[in-house]
Amino acid sequence: MLTYRALFAQPEFRALWTSTALSTVAATMSSLALATVVHRETGSALLTAVAMFGPSIAQVLGATTLMSAADASPPRRSLSIVGALTAAALGLQTVPGLDTTTRLLLVLSAAYVLSVGSGVRWGLLSEIVPTESFPLARSTMNVAVGAFQIVGFATSGVLLSTLDAPQVFLLATLAAVVAVPVLRFGIAERPPRRTARAGLRETWRGNRDLLAHRHTRTLVLALCLPNGLVVGCEALFVPYAAEQAGWLLAAGAVGMMTGDLVVGRFLSPAARRRTSTALRLLLAAPFLAFALDPGLPLAVLLVGIATVGYAASLTQQEWLVALTAPALRGQVLGVESSVRMTLQGVCAVLAGGLADIIPVGVAMSALAATSLVVSLALTPALRRAADTVELRRSRRPTP
Repeated sequence: MLTYRALFAQPEFRALWTSTALSTVAATMSSLALATVVHRETGSALLTAVAMFGPSIAQVLGATTLMSAADASPPRRSLSIVGALTAAALGLQTVPGLDTTTRLLLVLSAAYVLSVGSGVRWGLLSEIVPTESFPLARSTMNVAVGAFQIVGFATSGVLLSTLDAPQVFLLATLAAVVAVPVLRFGIAERPPRRTARAGLRETWRGNRDLLAHRHTRTLVLALCLPNGLVVGCEALFVPYAAEQAGWLLAAGAVGMMTGDLVVGRFLSPAARRRTSTALRLLLAAPFLAFALDPGLPLAVLLVGIATVGYAASLTQQEWLVALTAPALRGQVLGVESSVRMTLQGVCAVLAGGLADIIPVGVAMSALAATSLVVSLALTPALRRAADTVELRRSRRPTP
C-alpha cells in the first residue's frame, strides 16, 4: 500500500505540492478581494459573479489554443513563467484607482495563463511519481487545493475586515511570488514530452486525438458535466442559507477532502473501479432532498455526504492517464481540468438564473437530478473504458 510518507519523501513532489498550495492561497485571497471591490464599485451581481466565476469560464480558451505547450515545452521553465505572469497580474491589482473593466481583464488573462499551467503541472506530476502512485498523488494535490482554498478564503475574509483590498492583493501577490522559486529550485528540468512546436495547430491536433477516441471522450465528459451540475447546486448555497451558507461550504470542503483521502490512499485499483459508479451517484443524490427545504443541520449533513462523491474523479483521471500516450498527457489532463472548470463556472451562472425563476431548493434538486441522469447514461461507456484499461494493464510486461 502506498503511503503519504513515501510520497512526500520525494523532494520534487514536495516542491510541486508546496507551490500548488501557495498558488491556491494567492488565487482564493485575490478572488474574494476582487469580488468585494467589484460589488462595492458597481453594485452589480452579474459583474460580481464574473469576478468570481469568470476565471473558470475563461480557462476553456487555454484548452483550445495553447494547451499543446503543456507537453511541447520544458515543464519547469513553463511553470516558472506561468507563476511569474500570475504574480505580475496580481501585483497590478494593487494599483490605486484601477477601473473595474481593467481588473476583470487582468483576472481573465491570468486565468488563461493558469489554464495552460494546469496542463504542465498535471503532466509533470505523471512524470514525478510512478504510474501506480498517480491516484494517491493526485488526491494529495486535490486535498492541498481544497484545504488551502479554505485557508485563502478565511484569511481574505478576516483581512478584508481590517485592511483595504489593495493590501489584500499585495499579500496574495507575495504568496504567488514565493511559489516561483519553490518550483524553480525544487524541481529538475525535464525535456518536453513531444518535439512538435507549441501552437494553435498542435493544440487542435492533440484535442482531436483526445476527442476521436470514444473512451477518452467519455471520460472527459464524465469528469466535467455531472460535477459541473453539482457545482451549480453549491453556487446556490448563499441564496439557500444566507449568512449561514459558510456551514454548507465548509461541509462540502470536508466531504471532498475525506473522499479524496480515502479513495486515493486506501483503495486498490480494483476497489476504485468497484466504487466508481456508487461515488458518481452519491455526488448528486443527496441534493435531491433540497426540494423539501431541509433545515440547516440536515442540509450540512447532506452536503458533507454528497461531496465525498467527488472522489470518483480520481478513478476517472487514473483511467484517462492510462489511455493517453505519454507525449499527450499534459495536454489531455490540462484540457480535462480547463473544461471541467469552465463547465463549473457555466453551471454556476445557469444555476443562479434558474433560482431566479423557481425556488432555490427546487433548482438545486433539478440540477442534481440532471447530474444523476447524465451519470447513469454514461455508466455503460465508462465500464467499457475501465475494461480497456484493465486489458492494457494485463498486457504490460512484468519486470
